[in-house]
Amino acid sequence: MTEPLLIETDGHVRVLTLHRPEARNALSGELIRALHAALVAADEDDGVRAVVLTGSDPAFCAGVDLKEAARDGAAYFAQYDDANCIAQVALLRTPVIGAVNGATFTGGLEIALGCDFLLASERAVFADTHARVGVLPGGGMTARLPHLVGSANARRMSLTGEVVDAARALRMGLVSEVVPHGQLLPRARELARSIAEVDPAVLQPVKQMYVQAWDATLGESLAVEAQIAGAHRPAYDELDRRRREVLARNRSQL
Repeated sequence: MTEPLLIETDGHVRVLTLHRPEARNALSGELIRALHAALVAADEDDGVRAVVLTGSDPAFCAGVDLKEAARDGAAYFAQYDDANCIAQVALLRTPVIGAVNGATFTGGLEIALGCDFLLASERAVFADTHARVGVLPGGGMTARLPHLVGSANARRMSLTGEVVDAARALRMGLVSEVVPHGQLLPRARELARSIAEVDPAVLQPVKQMYVQAWDATLGESLAVEAQIAGAHRPAYDELDRRRREVLARNRSQL
C-alpha cells in the first residue's frame, strides 16, 4: 500500500509531502493521523529546525476527503478530535514553509494558512469551497484568511467559492513568492536551509513573538468559528455529490 505521507530529512530540514495524488491529497483518515503524527514528531526533534510542507502533483491538498465523510458521517470528523492535523500546523514551534504546488481547497487552504509563509508554483490555485460543499470552516479559515488578504477578499473567497490563481494570490498577500513549477521545492528547501542556519534559541522566540502579537484576536476568532461550526450538522449524504459539482465547476482551473 502506498504511504499517504512522504517524510524526508535533509540536514536540519524536514520535508513532509501529502501523497494521495489520485485523490488530490484529500485528507483520508490515514493521512489525517500520519500528518498529525509527523508534525508532532518534527516539532519534538531537536535536529529539525525548519519544516517544508507540500503535496504530490497535481495538488497541494483538496481538504476533507468528502467520499470518506459522506460514507462515515460524524465518525469521519471525530478523527480530528484526537489528531487535528489542520490545527497542528499552526501550533508548531518550528517554522513551517508551505510549498503550494497545485490546487489548495477548503481544509487544504486551512492547512496552508497555518504555515509561517507560503511559496506558490505558477500552477497553484486557492479556493474556500466550504459553503459550496455544505461544510462550515472549522480549521481557522475565518480567523486566519482575513489576516493575510483582508476582510473583503476573505469574505469574497468564502462566500463565492471562486478560485484564486497564483498571481492574484501574490497580489492579495496570500503567498510571499511565485516561482516556476519546477523550482518550487528547490526554492522552499533553500529558504528552509536559511532558516535552519539561525540558532534555535533565537529562532523559536522570534516565531513566538509573531504568533503572540495577534494571538488575542486570533483566539477570539477561532472560538467564534468553533462555536458556529459545532452547531451546524452537515448533510453527510450530500457531501460527495456536492464535491463532484464543485470539481465540475472548477475543472478548467485545476
